[in-house]
Amino acid sequence: MTREEMYAALMAGQVVLGIELGSTRIKSVLLAQASGEVIATGGFDWENHLEDGIWTYHLDQVQLGVQESFRRLAHEVQLHYRIQLRRLAAIGISGMMHGYLAFDREGELLAPFRTWRNTCTQEAASILSEKFQFNIPQRWSVAHLYQLMLDGAPHLKELDYLTTLAGYVHWQLTDQRVLGVGDASGMFPVTAEGRGYQPHMVEQFNGLVQEAGLDWRLEEVLPQVLRAGEAGGQLTRAGARWLDPSGTLEAGIPLCPPEGDADTGMVATNAVAAGKGNVSAGTSIFAMIVLEEQLKTAYPEIDVVSTPEGKPVAMVHCNNCTGDIDGWVHLLQEFSQGLGLELPRSTIYDSFYQHALSGETDCGGLLSYNFLSGEHLVSLDQGRPLFMRLPDSRFTLGNFARSLLYSSMATLKLGLDVLVQREGVELRELVGHGGLFKTSGPSQRMMAALGFPVSVLETAGEGGAWGIAVLADYMMEKQGVSSLDEFLQKKYFSRMALSTVEPLAEDVAGFATYMERYTACLPVEKAAGNCFVD
Repeated sequence: MTREEMYAALMAGQVVLGIELGSTRIKSVLLAQASGEVIATGGFDWENHLEDGIWTYHLDQVQLGVQESFRRLAHEVQLHYRIQLRRLAAIGISGMMHGYLAFDREGELLAPFRTWRNTCTQEAASILSEKFQFNIPQRWSVAHLYQLMLDGAPHLKELDYLTTLAGYVHWQLTDQRVLGVGDASGMFPVTAEGRGYQPHMVEQFNGLVQEAGLDWRLEEVLPQVLRAGEAGGQLTRAGARWLDPSGTLEAGIPLCPPEGDADTGMVATNAVAAGKGNVSAGTSIFAMIVLEEQLKTAYPEIDVVSTPEGKPVAMVHCNNCTGDIDGWVHLLQEFSQGLGLELPRSTIYDSFYQHALSGETDCGGLLSYNFLSGEHLVSLDQGRPLFMRLPDSRFTLGNFARSLLYSSMATLKLGLDVLVQREGVELRELVGHGGLFKTSGPSQRMMAALGFPVSVLETAGEGGAWGIAVLADYMMEKQGVSSLDEFLQKKYFSRMALSTVEPLAEDVAGFATYMERYTACLPVEKAAGNCFVD
């Protein structure tokens, strides 16, 4: 689109807004409805905190971060087009999946927000998985809810609403207690068609609620499930002020169902149809493989969730990915500053990742564990970042950088092996997005060492904020297409550049050697969690 066409679209309100609340950044993206091009972006950096053993964010930071991200986007529009952002065609909200956000009838938070990162629900997750004959991961909302029931948490007597981060923000904007099916499937198992929660499991859980002496039912406190394309409500006057305290943004704007970051990542990588797969790599790392048919059995390493349209998805989720790398890059930046070099952090990241290409394929005997928090795939309740080497290892920058990159993908490899080796799932390609792929070449090659081709689209850096904006666009323009997959292909991806890296035999062999050391030395990592304490 030309500048004049962009201006006309902004004046007419023919633009869609997507906001995603990620682990380290809240990002806003504004798309032209006619072409799908990005007009403006805004962002706000934030971090979770470990308080009383719980990884959490404060809700005032949620509102502040969303407002600041939107303000910066609106300022960019004002700066480049001399237009105040008043009218929008649609809005979409995305956020980190899972976790625990519980409210009473007055809308007051009953307990500190528990994020997906918490691994304190092993007892509940095990009991529910056995009862349902369905894998319930520790980070799922129902696992947190039941663990608190087992612990006798007094606030549960006042529980009126349980939701996710995206569901909470959407609720503030629209007054609607709804959730997209993808995000809902990380709270409680959904039906095969994605039209609601599994009724027999709901009844089983209600039996546990009754045993605990509580007077609510599960279906009363969970959000209503919606699929992609359905209406999620409208921006209320109070919601417009919640998002834009300047009072410029008009009320009445339609919102699509709020979705989880895993599902918006599927949209952003055009991986919503059966047989497609994507991997999101940032603070956490997870792969989403859309299944041709349901898995034959339940596996603790595999979550069964859904696409935004309700198709079944095998999800391999790992709590830890780039956090340890971020720490080392910060250290390198401090060192460079001590030498009088003011290098942008992005430059250090690029250089560090490029050095990984010069490392030996098995990292020369170096070994790294990137666990800032616990990791269910290797039965870790708590994390201890750990780097080890043999006395005669080749301790070079290239080997060190490659070992950190391998470490960020190692637990993902363990989960994918379950799908491939036990279920016979064929992974023809993984499409990557997220922070790890901002320096795409080295990251793609390292991940291809898992044994699969890895592709990156030109939207890899935009991520879920772009994906939820596209879902908002789909809600407004789904007429004339039979599915979300058809809409994505026709409007967005038919003209989008894709780069693919095939696995190299020597990299695959080197990564396999690295994984042998990695699994053999896991007892050391577990011992560190027991011995190295505050």
